[in-house]
Amino acid sequence: MLHLLQKPLEAQKPSRRTFLKMSAGAVGGLVIAMNLPRAAKAAAGSGELAQPFVHIRPDNTVVVLSKHLDKGQGAATGLTTLVAEELDASREQVSVEFAPSNPQLYANLLFGVQGTGGSTAMANSFMQYRQAGAAAKAMIVAAAAKEWGVPAGEITVSAGVVSHSSGKSATLGELASLAAEQDVPAEPALKSPDQWVYIGKSFPRLDVKNKTVGAPKTYTMDFQRDDLLVAVVARSPRFGGKVKSFDAAEAKKVPGVVNVLEIPNGIAVVAKSTWPAIKGRELLEIEWDDSEAETRSSDAMFAELKEMTAKPGVKVREDGDIDAALDASARVIEEDFEFPYLAHGAMEPLDIAMMFDGETAEFWFGSQIQTIDHNVAATVLGIPFQNVKINTLWAGGSFGRRAQADAHPVVEITTLAKAMQAAGMEPAPVKIVWTREDDMAGGYYRPMSAHKIKVGLDENNNVTAFKYNIAAKSIIKGTPFEAMLMKDGVDHNMTEGAHDTTYDFPLMNMDQSFQETKVPVLWWRSVGHTHTAYVMESMVDRLAKEAGKDPVAYRLEMIKDDPRKVNVLKLAAEKAGWDKPAAEGRHRGVAVHKSFGSYVAEVAEISFREDGTVKVEKVTAAVDCGTPINPDNIRAQVEGGIGYGLGAILRNQVTLVDGVVDETNFDTYEPLRISDMPEIEVHIVASNEAPSGIGEPGTPPIGPAVANAIAAAKGEWVTTLPLTKAGLV
Repeated sequence: MLHLLQKPLEAQKPSRRTFLKMSAGAVGGLVIAMNLPRAAKAAAGSGELAQPFVHIRPDNTVVVLSKHLDKGQGAATGLTTLVAEELDASREQVSVEFAPSNPQLYANLLFGVQGTGGSTAMANSFMQYRQAGAAAKAMIVAAAAKEWGVPAGEITVSAGVVSHSSGKSATLGELASLAAEQDVPAEPALKSPDQWVYIGKSFPRLDVKNKTVGAPKTYTMDFQRDDLLVAVVARSPRFGGKVKSFDAAEAKKVPGVVNVLEIPNGIAVVAKSTWPAIKGRELLEIEWDDSEAETRSSDAMFAELKEMTAKPGVKVREDGDIDAALDASARVIEEDFEFPYLAHGAMEPLDIAMMFDGETAEFWFGSQIQTIDHNVAATVLGIPFQNVKINTLWAGGSFGRRAQADAHPVVEITTLAKAMQAAGMEPAPVKIVWTREDDMAGGYYRPMSAHKIKVGLDENNNVTAFKYNIAAKSIIKGTPFEAMLMKDGVDHNMTEGAHDTTYDFPLMNMDQSFQETKVPVLWWRSVGHTHTAYVMESMVDRLAKEAGKDPVAYRLEMIKDDPRKVNVLKLAAEKAGWDKPAAEGRHRGVAVHKSFGSYVAEVAEISFREDGTVKVEKVTAAVDCGTPINPDNIRAQVEGGIGYGLGAILRNQVTLVDGVVDETNFDTYEPLRISDMPEIEVHIVASNEAPSGIGEPGTPPIGPAVANAIAAAKGEWVTTLPLTKAGLV
């Protein structure tokens, strides 16, 4: 996902020359966000206490405004927990709404723009939302003290009830209007950990009930209005292809089809509902211009990547003369790894709705980076930033798919709105729906990649040198983020988890090479860590075997200067019973990895079915993500991350044949089956460290842990994914 070097985007003056004009005011944006309790006076006279992050209403409801999209990771529940804790509200009276798009108020403190990603929601909001709750509480107490004529220090707040020893009491809602007249405290007092009532406890997520009963208006897919039009778009089957000519005569005959319009990336069929739009698209006759399209097959693209890894590339890490060190080694181990394109496969395919009247635009969708979406909308429509409103809705998954640097769903619907306007259509709300096939074949995949490893060993099988070459398409290169996130031509999204390893190698060099292709790529759950962790942990396991040492003991020697990583590795090994032999027919593998500030170790226990395929029986995980805000949600995220990563290594791949995607639905891009899901134990390290990421860190270790278990049984490591290619699934 997004990384932490980004500066704020220019929010108020979108340029027609570029979708995203970068601002040099990174520090200024951060200061504004950090000082929110002072930046906005409470709304006196409104009947409620209204601060940027918390509204206390006269009906005694407390509404927390989540600046982060919740796409299933539990961010909204976590943020309400932080406010409820410091406000001393009852959890039952606290609800959540998504904040409007406003980068001045709701910027991610680690990005400088309003957006969600990189497992940063709790990390950047922990103090901010606690301060918001504490400030609201201080104003409530000040109001009560003034109204009752008692010292503020004698007033207590518990479970949403404000009380004094004299017998006076009131609810938060009853005091909200009076509290709105109080000054916002500059530095509200925060609780110490021993005073916490909610933080560190497990509570059900706020979204569980609605999702369980299928409540309406949860997702963009549910969005309806009486006059809503629905569009689907016929896009080129090859990435980079363009419309040469088309005939819409038959499509227009479908009852319910309103119009067929050409937009920059294809042909849009606009209808009164989804079904006629899809049927109309099926009847379009389109001739595509593939002169600038990607027409290669996956095999040819992998061959190119492998050739790249055999040559010098951009220097990512250079400890010294690696080739000389390898030449001087007693022997050299060499290994090649290949990873395919992966789709995100979210439960809810992409969709977006908007209303444009020629002067103002309003959007409804699961916006993951509101500032980018907002700027792009204003720029394409040619209207002021303040004339655009984004309503963020719950999203049925993302895994990185909605965090687009180019905001292409926004571009698509805004260009459609302009085409509808040019065609003389009356202004009406319109929703673009991507079918599952559109979503799977639409690109923005995790990049396919090739990795070449050369490790030198001395006479005692100790590592002398570690050379790592990687080739893939860059997620950052060629995007508006390049200027900020690529230093000296290096894309660390590709190499994270490897170039910054804490394994104690005496000499390590790393090069990267960039493949050029029209296939769009994007962040995928845990980004570069998904493949670098697999490579590093597979190689470390192999090096342990070469040294004749236990895989856990070998790792502990190599990471002795990384105490938090040591701790989770020891914990996972202990809970998995690593020091005892596995049961008959069972084999274990281990992996440990740091990503997004968190440390996760996983022990996978596998067996083999009669047909020789692998069954992952159990995974024991240990996680250190700093202060655990909601342990139950942490477990859920680690369990989900393990399942997501396991599905990817077992069967998942997106392949091209002459540039056309083969896997376009779950019949060919097979999701994890219930019969594949192992028993999972998650053990959370008690910690007073600042909270760090949890949505993604559970994913990277599962692949290598399974691969190492296979190697423990067979003596060989799987280096080409998915496991179907090795006949193991």
